Amino acid sequence: MSLYKTNEEVEIQRESCLMVNATITEVAKILKPGITTLSLDTMAETFIRDNGGIPSCKGYHGFPYSLCISVNEQIVHGFPGSYVLKEGDIITIDTVVYKNGFHGDSAYTFIIGETTPEILNLVKVTKESLYIGIQQAVIGNRTGDIGYAIENYTNGKYGYGVIREMVGHGVGREMHEDPMVPNFGKRGSGKKLQENMVLAIEPMITMGSRNIYSLEDGWTIVSEDGLPAVHFEHNVCIRKGKPEILTDFTKIEEAEQLNSNLNTSYYV
Repeated sequence: MSLYKTNEEVEIQRESCLMVNATITEVAKILKPGITTLSLDTMAETFIRDNGGIPSCKGYHGFPYSLCISVNEQIVHGFPGSYVLKEGDIITIDTVVYKNGFHGDSAYTFIIGETTPEILNLVKVTKESLYIGIQQAVIGNRTGDIGYAIENYTNGKYGYGVIREMVGHGVGREMHEDPMVPNFGKRGSGKKLQENMVLAIEPMITMGSRNIYSLEDGWTIVSEDGLPAVHFEHNVCIRKGKPEILTDFTKIEEAEQLNSNLNTSYYV
């Protein structure tokens, strides 16, 4: 069922959305070669709970961590663990925070140190595609308009793989609500967008094939050809004429640029 929010509920949910981004900002401050992904998860859970939130991912259908941490060819739902970050890795931090009855859900991909021009372009294009999709998130459009815009830009223009098995979704009192928001589709198709729907729009894009498989942990999704993947995610409230982004990358980007271990040379 699609759940529409009152204006007051949207403002309450905004707090959860901003806490997600505050959590990712704290991760951005300490990312560097030599650090384990599990240490990032431990820090993030402490931060969330210290600020009155609950890490929604932890325990969700048995998921054992507060962060989904996906490195290089891992696309989504990666397990934090003993993996030690190294120069050239790309790492996606994806998490959900529950506070005051609502969830906020966001993801951001970082580059550790020097990398190739090809990876820089993949990160740049995927991040741009998020905002291109968001432009379509207005009253009267449909979910297919969002998916078409993302697919047309990432695959149509650059030939990148667009993951089909995982999609964006509504978000609110439940972590996953209707409607589903694929990153592919046809203009004018799918669920009609109505005022005060809140959507998680999240392009998941690979450098090569869109085909995937799951690791033995049952959660981590990996690109079939082993090529890198990138994932960015915003929560967006449907409005008339112009969408309203409830999450905010501003502080993440500031921390990213201040951390000399992170590569932001793809910024335009």
